[in-house]
This record gives sequence, structure tokens and C-alpha cells, in this order.
Amino acid sequence: MKNVRTYTLCLTIVFGVCLALGARAEDQFRRLPVKQYRDKMKAGWIGQIIGVSWGAPTEGRYSTIMPAEKMPTFQEDLINHAFGQDDLYVEMTFLRSMEQHGWDVSIRQAGIDFANSKYALWVANDAGRRNLRNGIAPPDSSHPKFHNCAGAIDYQIESDYAGLICPGMPDMVIALGEKFGRLMNYGDGVYAGQFMGAMYAEAFFEKDIARLIEAGLKAIPRECMYAEMVRDMVQWHKENPDHWEKAWELAERKYNKDPKYNISALDVKREGAWVLMGLLYGKGDLDQTMIISCRCGFDSDCNPSSSGGILFTTRGTTSIPDKYYRKLNSKELFSYTAYTFPNLIDVCEKLARQAVVKSGGRIEKNAAAEEIFVIPVRQPTPSRFEDLKNQGPIANSLFTDEEMAQIENPGLKWALPKRLAAWKAEGVQDGSYRWEYRGQKDVFELRPPSPNAPWKLTRKLDVPAGKKTSLSFWAGLVNAKAEWELTVSVDGTVQTRKSISADSVTKGWAEVVVDLESFAGRSVTLEVSGQAKDKDAKQTPACMVADMTIRTD
Repeated sequence: MKNVRTYTLCLTIVFGVCLALGARAEDQFRRLPVKQYRDKMKAGWIGQIIGVSWGAPTEGRYSTIMPAEKMPTFQEDLINHAFGQDDLYVEMTFLRSMEQHGWDVSIRQAGIDFANSKYALWVANDAGRRNLRNGIAPPDSSHPKFHNCAGAIDYQIESDYAGLICPGMPDMVIALGEKFGRLMNYGDGVYAGQFMGAMYAEAFFEKDIARLIEAGLKAIPRECMYAEMVRDMVQWHKENPDHWEKAWELAERKYNKDPKYNISALDVKREGAWVLMGLLYGKGDLDQTMIISCRCGFDSDCNPSSSGGILFTTRGTTSIPDKYYRKLNSKELFSYTAYTFPNLIDVCEKLARQAVVKSGGRIEKNAAAEEIFVIPVRQPTPSRFEDLKNQGPIANSLFTDEEMAQIENPGLKWALPKRLAAWKAEGVQDGSYRWEYRGQKDVFELRPPSPNAPWKLTRKLDVPAGKKTSLSFWAGLVNAKAEWELTVSVDGTVQTRKSISADSVTKGWAEVVVDLESFAGRSVTLEVSGQAKDKDAKQTPACMVADMTIRTD
């Protein structure tokens, strides 16, 4: 009898252990119905769109707290005001790279795709793309050695896509930051996007803001300044739970006024604080979350876009008022992309399905034949810590000639011989090429090595006899306050000379036409030259020429 009892007890223990182990194994996965995923992911995009559209009229207008009465009134048609917003079309460029080349698209291919984008950019995005077009391959395209805004807001405002296609998969979010965030940002600039993306990823399973923030912190290096900012915001919220203006003052003092922390142009730490301000003090209210992030000032469209997108993701479209999306134009393309809103949602679901399998998960069906994402639960491994103040070495990464041949708008080294094959440049040290700028095509931005040095473009031309021949192009300004003198000569004889200034241009351009009819039947040398007129200029001015054409009638 004693042996029976002992045997029974052992069976009970073994059975209990098996149950515990089974439960623990099951706890290593989270289940998300695909229908619910799609609904929440869709809401995340709607939140981004509403946030950026609502705040757009206030962008850059307030360096202090925006007065409440200056906050724009919500309008239902805001949902259709973001098709031309860089907050959205940049991250769609990343989605397109993944759609076309797969999840394993290389960082170099991602750089080529970003270099080929045709939209206007600013700050780190612009600097990173300029580096790419000038042959500096990632990750060096974002290294502080090559531009001074590597810790700016850029990847933070375009990292939403990463969390929206990686539900519950923070390591995948981190990896995407190491690929796409490295095109333009370094250190805190990358971590900011990984933090936001990780909050989005957790928002598919969690509504509590404190836990979302905790999930974001786990995805970035603990010692980075961005993580310090996040911890500060959480603490200041605890100390001032009902007074967000006080927390704003504390954040402004440390992360904007203190040069030890504000170390990059449009430093991401301050802007990240305003995102968290909305999430912490909005108390789950959709409107108030975006309003507070907006009223914090400065980049007051990007920040409510992030806080709104994260909060909307926690809800899904089934749990938010349809005032936010019922007027959505589902047929309009987002600028410079291949996506309408429905296309965007489909692509994100497609990539999310791939992510689940790639991360070691699976897609199952329940008894009702409904698909369910079964997602492995893993603690994230943050990226290696980088300090913007004490940068690591560059990678010496350069694009090959074959890779540069894939870039449609390359830097001058490649663009001049490709676009102006007959012309030879002298005295041009720096500059860039744009396929279109301010309404003109084939635009060259030319900079000499010093502020008052001249530059010139020369070429030989056989002027045909019996035909009307002319040289035509547009001369323009990068900076409206600058002024430079343009000279066009033929065989050393000046044919035209004019000042290019705000007074002589229309919409930034002055048309230049030089009649070559008097040189018919001759072989001549054409020379187009420029020189700054401000002898006291401390910075080298950029001169622009566009659509240089020899016309023969």
C-alpha cells in the first residue's frame, strides 16, 4: 500500500511538472489573430496620418508651449492631408525596398533605393541621402564625420513602419533600425527609432503606457542619452502627474538648453520627450495625446504623429471613433510611392507574415479557419552603444562604380560626366545633382573651394552653319540672401553677364539664352562661370544651373 501511495505521488509530481513545463513552453509564444493584427496596424497608420496632419500648420512656429487657443481645430478631412508628408513617404521607401528585395535586403541596396528617392528632404535625411549620392555607402553615410545632424529626429519620425510590421518582435525592429536607420542617423538618432518601433510592436498586445515605455527601453542601450531622457520623463511624470507644463520645463531645460545634452541639429532627445509627454499625460485620450505632443512645440507635426500612431495601434479601428478615418480617400497615392492606403495595409500584412515565420513563429488556423500569428516571446538584444560625443571609427564604406551606376541622381563626380558629358568642370569642389528642383530639371548645385573663388564649365562646340543655334539654361539660388555673378563667354569674349540675386530671379530662377548664330560654321569654346559677389562671405555660396541645352532650330 505504501508503494502504491509513493507511486501515485510520483505520478502526480511528474504530471504537475509536465503541465508546468508545457505551460511555460506555451508562454514563450503570444497569439495574435491576423484579423486583429490588420485592424490594429491599420489604426497605427491612421494615428500617424491624423497626428501629422493636425499638427502640420504649427510646425516650427513655437519654441515654447503653444497656447491652447492656437491649437488647430480637428477636422474630419485631416485624414487626406498627409499624402505629401515626409513623415510617411520616407518610411514607405523602406517598405518598398523590403517588398522588392525581401526581408534580407542589404543595407547597401537600401542605401541605393533611398538615394534614388525623388522627394524633398531635410536635416539628417537630406545629409544622409547626399552622402549616399556622393558615393559614401552606409553605415558611413550617417557617421558624424560626414554630417553634423546624425543625432537628429529623422529616423524617429519614420520608424513607425518597423513596429507595425513586427508585432511583438522587438529584435526585428532593432534589426530594421540597424539597416534603415543607419542610412541617415547614428547613436541616439538610431536608438530613438528603435525605441518608438518597439513601443509600436508591443502596442499589439499592451495598452498600458508605462509597459509600452518599458518595452521601448528594453530595445535600446541603457547607457545612451535617449534612454536617460525616457527615464527622466517617466520620473518627472510621477513627480508632476497633473502638470505636464512643469515636466515640459524640466525637459526643455535639460534636453534643449543644456549643450551637454543638445548636441545635434534638431536633437532627437527633446522631440522624443514631446512624444512621451503626449503619451504620459494624454491619459489614453486620443485627441489629448496628440494635442499635448503638438503643444510642446517646434517639430509639432512629427511628434503627435508618433504618439498618435502608437496609441491608435493599442486600440484598432474597431475601438476608435470613425471621425478619424471615414472620409479617407482610398484611391490617392502617397507622394513618390506606389501605395494607396489599402495597398499600404496589404504590403504591411504581407511583410508581417514573413516576419512571424522569420522570427521562428508560425501562422495557424483555429476551429473557425481564422488565421492566427503565433509569435515567439524573446527579450530584445539592443544595438551596440554609440556615443555621439565620442564617435567610433568610420567603416570606410564606399559604393562601387557598379553600385553608383544604379543611382539615378548621383553626386557631381558621377553626375557631371553622365549628364553634362561634353562639359568640363574647373574650380568646383563640392555640390550636388538633383533631377528636379523648384520646377527645373537636371539641376547642378556648384560650390567652389572657397567663398570668393570662381568656378567654370567649359566645352567645345561645332556650331552648325545655316541653322539658328543657342545655349540656354537656368541660373538659380540655393539661398535667397546670396548673390553671385554669372558670365557666359565664347572663345574668351563675354556674351552675357548678369547678377543672380533675389531681385533677378522668378521662383528662384533666371533664364539665360545666348545666341550663337554669329559663330555659325565655327568650332568654339563655350564657358559658363560663376563667382560670389559678397567679398565678406564666410560660407561658400552654392550656385545652381539647370537644363543646360544646346538648341538648334
